[in-house]
Amino acid sequence: MPDVIFLPSFRKTTIATGGTLLEAAQKAGIHMNVVCGGQGKCGKCIVYLKSGRVDFDREKFGKFFSGEELEQGGCLACQSHVLDDVQVLIPESSLIQEQQILIDTRGLTTEFSPSVWKYYVSLSPPTLEDPSPDLTRLLWGIEKQGGPKEGKIYVPLEVIRRIPRALRDSGWKVTATVALVPGGYRLIDVEKGDSSSRLYGAAVDLGTTTVVVFLRNLAGGEVAGVASNYNLQISCGEDILSRVNYARKNGLEKLQALAAESINATITAAANNAGIDRDDIYEVVVAGNTIMTHILMGIDPAYMIEEPYVPVVRRYLTSAASRAGLEVEENAGLFVFPAVSDFIGGDIVADILASDMAEQEEISLLIDIGTNFEVVLGNRDWMFSCAGAAGPALEGGEVLFGMRANPGAIEQISLDLVDLTPAYRTINHQKPRGICGSGLLDLLAELLRACIIDRTGRINTDIPHPRIRLGAHFPEFVVAWKDETDIGKDIVITENDIKNLIMSKASILAACSTLMNEAGITRKEIAHIYFSGAFGNYINKENAVIIGLIPEVPQERIENIGNGAIEGANIALVNRRKRKLLDEIAKKIAYIELNAEPSFMDEYTSSTFLPHTDLSKFPLVEQILNECRIRRG
Repeated sequence: MPDVIFLPSFRKTTIATGGTLLEAAQKAGIHMNVVCGGQGKCGKCIVYLKSGRVDFDREKFGKFFSGEELEQGGCLACQSHVLDDVQVLIPESSLIQEQQILIDTRGLTTEFSPSVWKYYVSLSPPTLEDPSPDLTRLLWGIEKQGGPKEGKIYVPLEVIRRIPRALRDSGWKVTATVALVPGGYRLIDVEKGDSSSRLYGAAVDLGTTTVVVFLRNLAGGEVAGVASNYNLQISCGEDILSRVNYARKNGLEKLQALAAESINATITAAANNAGIDRDDIYEVVVAGNTIMTHILMGIDPAYMIEEPYVPVVRRYLTSAASRAGLEVEENAGLFVFPAVSDFIGGDIVADILASDMAEQEEISLLIDIGTNFEVVLGNRDWMFSCAGAAGPALEGGEVLFGMRANPGAIEQISLDLVDLTPAYRTINHQKPRGICGSGLLDLLAELLRACIIDRTGRINTDIPHPRIRLGAHFPEFVVAWKDETDIGKDIVITENDIKNLIMSKASILAACSTLMNEAGITRKEIAHIYFSGAFGNYINKENAVIIGLIPEVPQERIENIGNGAIEGANIALVNRRKRKLLDEIAKKIAYIELNAEPSFMDEYTSSTFLPHTDLSKFPLVEQILNECRIRRG
């Protein structure tokens, strides 16, 4: 098998002849930026061949390169098939870098009623007059401290074995930890002395790309530590489909181990930040999409991508955390959010819990956008949901200078409507390297507001301005001149980029419209629109309406709820009564399969305009366009 050496790290691996450079990089543990999942659509996995031979179609994928880059051996790792021993240079821009991971929440207040308690007990030692067994004596002590009745607590054998030594070594002063589990109460730990203040739980958002952990003090409820990290499964494929296909090739065990390792690393970071011991974490609550949680629990996800697209389990799951490989207290519990369908997972149920829409009489629309999107419409009595592929454009894929929310990404932008000069802000205030999703949405709205593009996304090249020009393949608008950037190139948005963005936003608006039609409501009846997730947290509300990403409602009705998945996980961690509602919420939600819904394609076609073919649904945008026409004469 050919050897593949990656520069500048000189990391070496082997791969079968015909395998791709991307597969070799993943095997070597190198995390490359593959927004499109290795389909050759995003052009983000650029590498330079320094020696050896690969099979790469330069004509088909040449649009991602300048002539000079092709002469230097530029190729896409996902489309370069190894023919013999090669050396390949990976530029920094092709690696997954530090990302702006959303950890912000609304900070909702909720009743404090955890599922784990510690009881410090001071017991009388046994005597001939009182020869009660050690276990009975301990359980009576717990009951006297306000705990469950002695006969209601189950005690596993491994805990019973520790009791006699712990009681006698501590002078009969111990701390007992009791957890509420399905079917009753369970004694999960006995410690010498008073450790009642050292009681923590972990709320986890297990995302496809990132992992976020909140540690909370279950004795008082306050947040003790927060951390975030990448999901190490990225090395096996960036998107969900890639992960499932990897699992099919006898990779489920590795994916499960990587999920556990990702959570463990993030818990460790949060614990270090808080100055606490992982052995003091007695419960872990996980919210994630259906496939991620199946993989974490070691359940085969393969059948969810085959008709009729059925998950193995939809209800919430509980287990010992150690059985999933989580490195917390050895008897700690694990609670995993329930799912609705293969595409509406526990992360969306957590979003619903965080938005509180399941307990409101008013009708709300919840939208979570990533490479895929999920939409939920309803109130406390009913809910409709759907999911679909937003396409990678809103995450920077299939856009020439699109990128993830990494340092140097333009995240906000506006145009002077007279001289068309852009004003932008980048992440970490570095020189621009590209444009991330929120910046792309801003730019699309600003180009429409300035009449640089029409409602179909066509650039008006008749406007005499140096920023509007014909590019190598498409008309384009220059956002930043090369002397302003960190990449030595003009950062532009092309007409083709705009078409890709319009198709992505059209899918989301069409999904919203389809659910509204199903429910028989109009935009005027929507009291709240909640955006959840990283993309939704940073977008400009007005611009989201202007381009037709969402139905037009008054801006005060639109709210970013931050990372709803971690917010919901936090609520379930500290409030066991809310946790009991989760299965009810999941069962209440009717899932609409968009591919089987005849009206969806009509709605999609109508939404492939800015903002929509029917401007009467967007009176604010109609007014803006009229002002633009007057301004441009």
